[in-house]
Amino acid sequence: MSTAKEILEDLENRMGHTLEALHRELTHLRAGRAHSGLVDHIRVPAYGTEMPLNQVATISTPDARTILVSPYDKSLAGTVEKAINQSDIGLMANSDGSLIRLMVPELTEERRRDLLKVVNKQGEEARVALRNVRRDANEHIKRLQKSKELSEDEMHYQLEQVDKVLEKRLAELDRVLAAKQKEITEF
Repeated sequence: MSTAKEILEDLENRMGHTLEALHRELTHLRAGRAHSGLVDHIRVPAYGTEMPLNQVATISTPDARTILVSPYDKSLAGTVEKAINQSDIGLMANSDGSLIRLMVPELTEERRRDLLKVVNKQGEEARVALRNVRRDANEHIKRLQKSKELSEDEMHYQLEQVDKVLEKRLAELDRVLAAKQKEITEF
């Protein structure tokens, strides 16, 4: 069985992974501004396997509305263009044979509202995940107390530590969500 210290370390680790996953998901949401995170996860068939776009091409954003993709191997330009057009990002790629341009259109008010709903839904799912991690940690600590590995006072102290970690991570989650909401509404 784990010690209270190991339980708290696991709690921090699992909550950190939850927030990292949320951040990754939010990065892939198109908020009206061009950034490489919109396309770098797209898988491109190259050299007999599927590779992330950012491993077969340079991705840049010369302005707020344009994403430029320059394949390292110019013979992959058509394959890269096709992979982008078949992806779920909702942008059409235009190629001149070696350089691929993606134009990020202005968001309509309706699309902004839809994106805010998606952000809020993902945020709520992350909150639930954080609370589930807290519940697991609390159960482990209570088991330690029942098996007489922790005193009653030590159990209450450890439960308070778990709640403090949760509060810190929820505040972090709120900051991430607020930043994404601001990005969607202001651009």
